Amino acid sequence: MASCWWPWRWRRGCSWRPAARSPGPNSAGRAALYAPRAAAVAAAATVAVARAQMSYCNLMKSLTSAFRNMYGVSRFHHTTPVACCFSETLSGEKYTDPFKIGWRDLKGLYEDIRKELFISTAELREMSEYHFDGKGKAFRPIIVVLMARACNIHHNNSRNKWETTIQKRHCWLKKNVQASQRAIALIAEMIHTASLVHDDIIDDASSRRGKHTVNKIWGEKKAVLAGDLILSAASIALARIGNTTVISILTQVIEDLVRGEFLQLGSKENENERFAHYLEKTFKKTASLIANSCKAVSVLGCPDPAVHEIAYQYGKNVGIAFQLIDDVLDFTSCSEQMGKPTSADLKLGLATGPVLFACQQFPEMNAMIMRRFGSPGDVDRALQYVLQSDGVQQTTYLAQRYCHRAVSEIGKLRPSPERDALIQLSEMVLTRDK
Repeated sequence: MASCWWPWRWRRGCSWRPAARSPGPNSAGRAALYAPRAAAVAAAATVAVARAQMSYCNLMKSLTSAFRNMYGVSRFHHTTPVACCFSETLSGEKYTDPFKIGWRDLKGLYEDIRKELFISTAELREMSEYHFDGKGKAFRPIIVVLMARACNIHHNNSRNKWETTIQKRHCWLKKNVQASQRAIALIAEMIHTASLVHDDIIDDASSRRGKHTVNKIWGEKKAVLAGDLILSAASIALARIGNTTVISILTQVIEDLVRGEFLQLGSKENENERFAHYLEKTFKKTASLIANSCKAVSVLGCPDPAVHEIAYQYGKNVGIAFQLIDDVLDFTSCSEQMGKPTSADLKLGLATGPVLFACQQFPEMNAMIMRRFGSPGDVDRALQYVLQSDGVQQTTYLAQRYCHRAVSEIGKLRPSPERDALIQLSEMVLTRDK
């Protein structure tokens, strides 16, 4: 995961930051669409460049300690910066709405999930269906069906060009999302929702998606059972697919969710290990579900292991970026936008990316991190330190690096509207405000 830092240039006394790049010839439409946000990001970049005072030695130790067996230190010495603006897709088309394309294969998504949760007990059914009201972003199902189509098209376009008309017709049908691939989208949303129900119990949360949590309405004990029921229904749906490789891939997600929660409950005394700990937790709690769901649909649609790895890497990098931006929004958005209380992570004793970056400029935060912001006034002081530092900007830049890596991976597939939609989705991850 740490490899996404390499395109940034380091100079002593400066921050990791991208260089300016001229826009593409056809980017005017998208530039106009995102002008307000682009201006805000540019302003933030100016502030960050002026104020960043991070320690090079500490940063390098922190980065190289993350996933030590996967990445070597040489990865961090590249100096070519790459801009992260995808206003024009790789196949030359202008803006493609990922959600508009994805929903073609997701009509009746929540109705189908509720059918999977069919239960005779009225109260248990009401609890289990509570968050499947169609008001969520459906971010994960959208990614899954887009990846399914992108992989199907890539595989079928790679086949012998001398196929007969009948074979080509069969090939065209295979480019559509298979029933088993669509089932993965449902399963991913069910696993995600079950994890939210359980997270709200652990965090004693009272609101989620703009309404009361399951545990707030029905109590903790019944909420645990509701989350378990959703997870069991997802497991039954997964078993019906009948592919042992896919079953193995998605059961890894459940293990990662548990391990990620344990990582979140702990912390590292060594400040150089904290960022590695944070990134690993981020992957397991958020990115693993997206990465492995993308891999699962690629396995169902294409026999090439290289394509499976492309799908996995795209999901992993977008998933990490998504959570990094979520951690930023915890400091920059209001509760009405987020649908849940802001500054919640500090109140839970969690040191996320903005806090860890701020700690480089304000070492007095180390003691607060170790006591999990438990002393009177810790939360307010930590919030002020974060807002006075460049922690928010640096976390945003790190998310950009992960999104750039995701785009680089998905660009290896053959051109298609779905592939371009996945590229656009990477930009939407960076510019979202809730």
